[in-house]
Amino acid sequence: MNDIQNRPPLPDRLSVDPRSPYYSAAIFEHDVGIKLNDKERFEVEEYCISEGWIKIPAGKALDRKGNPLMTKVKGMVEPFYR
Repeated sequence: MNDIQNRPPLPDRLSVDPRSPYYSAAIFEHDVGIKLNDKERFEVEEYCISEGWIKIPAGKALDRKGNPLMTKVKGMVEPFYR
């Protein structure tokens, strides 16, 4: 029960990429889930609540640096701790 009280609040925008300015290591110490339009998504790389989008990998395509290409999907975004 103490673990729930010690969790940091989820930000408006969050990324799993450590190079991103929206990355937060303290949040990823806990298991974070994302719902888009009331359906849980498991492949989310970045989200923004206020703008209403998530970024997910676009298949197996890679950019020239070897990172997956991202697709932006719009809808109602709800992050939560599992």
